[in-house]
Amino acid sequence: MSKHDTILDAADIDRRLTRITHEILEVHKGADNLTLIGIHTRGVYLARRIRQMIQTIEGIEIPTGDIDITLYRDDWTRIGHHPVVQATDISFSVNEKQIVLVDDVLFTGRTTRAAMDAIIDFGRPDRIELAVLIDRGHRELPIQADYAGKFVETRRSETVNVLLTEQDGEDRVVLERA
Repeated sequence: MSKHDTILDAADIDRRLTRITHEILEVHKGADNLTLIGIHTRGVYLARRIRQMIQTIEGIEIPTGDIDITLYRDDWTRIGHHPVVQATDISFSVNEKQIVLVDDVLFTGRTTRAAMDAIIDFGRPDRIELAVLIDRGHRELPIQADYAGKFVETRRSETVNVLLTEQDGEDRVVLERA
């Protein structure tokens, strides 16, 4: 194996997002009271893609928001003295909503915990679920994905990079070895 291995190509990503979308609709028996919130940066684009798929399948557009968790992280002082904080855009009430939090990679669980803390500052949802494109294990917190595109066994020293057209000019998931 090389130092950089492609583990999903564009077609694989599309198939897995389609499956995740159908699973969400099956579990929720449609899209009533359903909302999506994407975690910056690539989770936002994945949430928008899932929203578009739901609109195609169900014929309705569900509320979709973006959340930045930088200041909710328990390690934000370690990542720099001047963290880059992006906009949070949740223009709907989260109260009594079924929220699917969307992220690109689930690793330690700390990003998800921070996102849940941020969402709770907006109100009290009925339920928060997690959808991720890649689940790579190595949890430090008791958090798991409700919907996962692919489970990838990794070493802690490896990195999983999700590349999306909207941000990177291509769709691909790459495993990088140290």
